[in-house]
Amino acid sequence: MRGEPFLGWVSRLVHEQRARLTRVVRREGLGAEDALDCVQDAFKSFLTLPQARLLVEAPDDSAKLLTVLARNLARNFRRRHHRARPHDSSADELAGEGPSVEQVVASAERYAMAVGCAATLSEIQRAVVDLRLVDEVPGEDVARMLGLSEGNVAVLLHRAKAKLKACLPA
Repeated sequence: MRGEPFLGWVSRLVHEQRARLTRVVRREGLGAEDALDCVQDAFKSFLTLPQARLLVEAPDDSAKLLTVLARNLARNFRRRHHRARPHDSSADELAGEGPSVEQVVASAERYAMAVGCAATLSEIQRAVVDLRLVDEVPGEDVARMLGLSEGNVAVLLHRAKAKLKACLPA
């Protein structure tokens, strides 16, 4: 006897909420068949909750809880479905096109060595190298920017290059 009001309430709840919940999970990106399965799972999860019997008298709260359950189940279903699909092999192709690990490590070592060698230059030499070689600023502009003569800029650049060549392995 006691179960009849609850079962009647469950039946009414299913009839009242099924279409709305189906629309909710369809908006989450599920197809029609998957949406029906998801709504069924939401009702099953809802009815196994200890709070379900307490919500007999609160239809709005029941609808809110069902909506949350259905939405979460739809997102989980979508995520599981995405992971189960065979993924595009273009990532493997991209991995094969790049340099090998050994080449990347060697390049990083050369870079670290170059940075270390550049640190041995004086501040004015680094400024000249940066402007002339990295930024490709003409010598006369570098001289004007640093307040030096063009000849002095040329000598600083020549000495910096010689120092870097001696520091770096061939």
